[in-house]
Amino acid sequence: MIAALLMTLHLIFVVYIFVMKYQEESLGSAFLNVALIIILFTVGWSISSSIVKIFFNSEGISLELNSDTISLILLSIGEFFFYRFYYGHKTTAIGKEM
Repeated sequence: MIAALLMTLHLIFVVYIFVMKYQEESLGSAFLNVALIIILFTVGWSISSSIVKIFFNSEGISLELNSDTISLILLSIGEFFFYRFYYGHKTTAIGKEM
């Protein structure tokens, strides 16, 4: 259930970024941002899965927190900080948004 929730949040985030970039910039920019998110998700999940499997076996901690779910949680935390930095609003010296 945790994995389904995190996958749903990723899907909602992709749709949000697509719409935001389409409205602010262009359709091409929206598709490029979606491609970036998909590539970072697949590569990041592979890397976090490799790291988690060093510390946990495939069963993980419990039935719900298996190694794939733990790696997805680790990926989501890393993505949160990266996307917060990447898509954060830029401010000027006065403090107004650009």
